[in-house]
Amino acid sequence: MKMFRKVAIGAATAVVAISAAHAAEMGASDKAIKLAMNEWTGQHLSTKVGGAILERAGYNVEYVTAGYGPQFIAMAEGDLHATLEIWTSNAPGQFTEAAAAGSVIDIGSLELEAREGVLYPVHMKEMCPGLPSWEALNACAAKFASVETLPKGRLLDYPADWGSPGKDRFDAMGMDFTAVPAGSEGALITELEASIAKKTPLLMTFWQPHWALAEYDTEWVALPAGTDECYSDASWGVNPDMTGDCDFSPTRIFKVTWSGMADTWPMANELLKLYTLDANDQQNMMAAVDGRGEDIDKVVAAYMDANAAAIDSMIAKAKAM
Repeated sequence: MKMFRKVAIGAATAVVAISAAHAAEMGASDKAIKLAMNEWTGQHLSTKVGGAILERAGYNVEYVTAGYGPQFIAMAEGDLHATLEIWTSNAPGQFTEAAAAGSVIDIGSLELEAREGVLYPVHMKEMCPGLPSWEALNACAAKFASVETLPKGRLLDYPADWGSPGKDRFDAMGMDFTAVPAGSEGALITELEASIAKKTPLLMTFWQPHWALAEYDTEWVALPAGTDECYSDASWGVNPDMTGDCDFSPTRIFKVTWSGMADTWPMANELLKLYTLDANDQQNMMAAVDGRGEDIDKVVAAYMDANAAAIDSMIAKAKAM
């Protein structure tokens, strides 16, 4: 796989001297820290790298499969302890409720440079020459139709458990499309590959970083800018009666812990606060796992080896806090 860029991962490059009087304690190091594993490869990698860093610091880690929304119910009860890749663009209601109650805590950005939007394979420009303009897209919506959506175009949206951001935007904008949720991330990729191979119509809600964008020729629909005004003022934008009639707002990707994390594992909590992941590194790892079929644990181990000095510096910094 490609060499990873050496990054500091949120820590100073120099080893931090540890004062015994002020060093963060390991806490319940014999008790497993349970990290949530959601439904997409990028999140698996963010979580496995975070878990490997905790293990390098001396902790036991357990990976627990959890739905994107339901994970916060389990976390609020202390049955899960952290989730490491939450997107502001589709943060579920369960997070908002648990955060308001103080049972889960936003511990800071993962610092992935991300984008979400509506995507199409470039062969669709032959069927709809005005692309990437959203007005042109709406004018030729019927060319994106399927049997289940006729006479409207079909928008392949995120899996239902991730929310419906594509549908929400298209409904607010009055687009002549019907949104259909995908079954999984794999189903999104399968449809993209089939569309490119057969040059069949496809419009889909998607995101980056993702390995598929490095492999396939695609473009983003140019929707009206996703500004704060679009989401707060109904009079702004193409639909004077609704907010959200625009593109995704800039996305922040952040980490969340159980409210008891800092008391139970003080140093681990500081370590997860410091942990960040470079988008290019994540995309390279995704390409190795999903594009080339490499084992995820071996891919993560290669990342850890390539960034060992920076990771050790980060662990030293967390201990010193």
